Amino acid sequence: MSVLTFTERGIYCPAADIYVDPWKPVDRAVITHGHADHARAGMGRYLATSEAAPVLRHRLGEIALDTVGYGETVTVGGARISLHPAGHVPGSAQVRVEVGGEVWVVSGDYKLETDGISAPFEPLACDTFISECTFGLPVFNWAPPEEVAAEINRWWAANAAEGRFSICGAYSLGKAQRILAALDPSIGPILCHGAIEGTNRVMRRQGIALPETVQVTPDLDVKSVPGAFVLAPPSALGSTWAGRFRPASTAFASGWMALRGVRRRRSADRGFVMSDHADWGGLNSAIAATGAERVFVTHGYTSVFRRHLAEQGYDAGVVATEFGADAEDSD
Repeated sequence: MSVLTFTERGIYCPAADIYVDPWKPVDRAVITHGHADHARAGMGRYLATSEAAPVLRHRLGEIALDTVGYGETVTVGGARISLHPAGHVPGSAQVRVEVGGEVWVVSGDYKLETDGISAPFEPLACDTFISECTFGLPVFNWAPPEEVAAEINRWWAANAAEGRFSICGAYSLGKAQRILAALDPSIGPILCHGAIEGTNRVMRRQGIALPETVQVTPDLDVKSVPGAFVLAPPSALGSTWAGRFRPASTAFASGWMALRGVRRRRSADRGFVMSDHADWGGLNSAIAATGAERVFVTHGYTSVFRRHLAEQGYDAGVVATEFGADAEDSD
């Protein structure tokens, strides 16, 4: 019996009768993190890290949720299951599953760079590794986080000096808080869309340090916050919500900003290359660190990356899933 199998409902562990990030309703589910493509409503019972629990409840409501700390092992049926840092967003985890001495790891989404708000990625030795490859092309190579933070602050400071708002699009869970943690509050006020501010409140209650922010409400007098940094979900850019901030310069923060064509389609003045996913080098380093001989890749440049891994000597395959890099775009 395989430790994990791939079904129409999601990645399944027969020995434990449990699924990892299922995309259809099941009785029991292990959830790697709170993004909408991995944490879906309708499961009978959920298992996640203690750090992920507040966001899961914020997004999914009252659910039957069991929690474990990072590295804590629980026995479920005939399997030993533990959750380990993935570095993707606060609370995100890789799922280690051991059955009969054989170890498989489901990475979920992950990155190797330290972002200041998430527990850093932890390499896990295993026989089989299931890896995302959202940015599985050599063109994707991230600059050091401190360089990107300095670039964002310079852009904001220049806009503020000329009396412009700085409107930046970023996903509401993870990316937005990562940007907030990198901002220099001395430049001016920081405003947040309600979808982002709701997540900020959850994370502050967990002890994650974020600068002071003001939620944008209908009665906010924009003249009272000149030169403010305005953080919004991607869907709010170009909307009537954003139109009240004039004059303004717009930006979008995403790994996809490394591609010129995507920057044009976003119609933003600036594109900051910042991702919560591993780049080409990060993917290869993470996989090598596992010591796995078999690797399955999912969501992203799967055919290209699988071929690359096979050329490196891995037993490599592709797993079709319903996970997606831009699921948060609908916030």
